[in-house]
Amino acid sequence: MASVSAQLIASPQRIAVEVVRQHVEQAAFLWAQRDTWSLEDPPDEAVIAEIGQRLEINLDGLRIAGSAAWPFVDRQLADFPDKGEFFVAGWMAIEQEDAKRVDSTIEAARQAGERRGLVGAFSWHKPQKIGKLVRDWLGAHDALLRYLGVAACVAHGVDPKRLLERLVRDPDSDTRALSLRLAGKLKRTDLAQEMEAAMQAEDDAVRLWAGWALTELGSGDLARAELRSSAVAGGSDALSALRAAVKAGPEKEVRAWLGGLMKSSQTAPIAVRGIGMLGDRAVLPWLIERMREPALAVAAGSSFLELFPVAREETKLFANDAAQIGPNFAEHFGDDQPALLLADKVETWAKTNARPIARAG
Repeated sequence: MASVSAQLIASPQRIAVEVVRQHVEQAAFLWAQRDTWSLEDPPDEAVIAEIGQRLEINLDGLRIAGSAAWPFVDRQLADFPDKGEFFVAGWMAIEQEDAKRVDSTIEAARQAGERRGLVGAFSWHKPQKIGKLVRDWLGAHDALLRYLGVAACVAHGVDPKRLLERLVRDPDSDTRALSLRLAGKLKRTDLAQEMEAAMQAEDDAVRLWAGWALTELGSGDLARAELRSSAVAGGSDALSALRAAVKAGPEKEVRAWLGGLMKSSQTAPIAVRGIGMLGDRAVLPWLIERMREPALAVAAGSSFLELFPVAREETKLFANDAAQIGPNFAEHFGDDQPALLLADKVETWAKTNARPIARAG
């Protein structure tokens, strides 16, 4: 097999080999970084946007390189079959409208058990670009294709109309859970009965997203118990369950529930995070005290940043090292170094910067 460089040299299109390689590597790295930042609690939208701009510059380089970039994409995907690499391969295949490349990338993702990168690739393209593919996938026999089709609809807020009536009953639990999420996002009130029925499903994720969808329709009273249970159980969707449980209300009952969670060291961080979701800035003094407790500091910081997003710009409020706060923090976090806020500095900042906000009600 000819080397990557030899393949490119033989190409009728003259390109800068090293530059193209860097574009491929940087695109994979930047999308993975952006995706990781999007999972932060709460996400920093300014940072995500800045990374997205840098990513788009590298994607422009791949647009110019065209098919000459594929040897690098293939090599990178073979060596590092991770989410960033799948994003680049999927994005390239769709950009060039190469059906065989799309199929082969999906098969590679199936073997690697990696979906996020592919979903990211479809999300990056405009709906018109992927419309035909998505329509075919939504009606496919292959569960993975149906999942990817629904994921693309979620990313773009596209309503698959009558197809969604079937997808919220999909035999594949992942596809069904995601379809229920889409139905809630689209406020599909005509599917409320399907959401209620899904509350009895055996799969945890299906029940969670059915409850989330009902809450989006204003029927959170039907899902409170399940959402609270899912929030306490943990898992990748626990934060979504917590937010939905808080939204489901009523506020007095939510506060009582969170108060009960505070009584256990295992569930207290969940309560601290949930309190920040109520939108009440009057809790700031209480949150500052929780920042002084290692076990609750991360949750208190997340709640604070949700209530006062402008504080992200104040780098002096953050500790670069847990040991900077105290030996008890250093012992608690060990080698892990989450974003921690300095309670004393937050308290000083709040005196001139923290303003109450009007609350809906």
